[in-house]
Amino acid sequence: MSFEDLPKKPAGITIGENLDLLSVSELEQRIHDLEAEIERIRAAIQSKRASKDAADAFFRN
Repeated sequence: MSFEDLPKKPAGITIGENLDLLSVSELEQRIHDLEAEIERIRAAIQSKRASKDAADAFFRN
């Protein structure tokens, strides 16, 4: 096993991380990234709710 095979720490945002050393543009990029992630999560929730509602409707009949 080589170092390339080891799992890598995911890059990205750590909630609660100290923001003092980040520039304004880095902070703005974080906001953009977080907003995109929120939209992705909302879409996943909507999809799961639609699947559950369809299953509920199927088994109700």
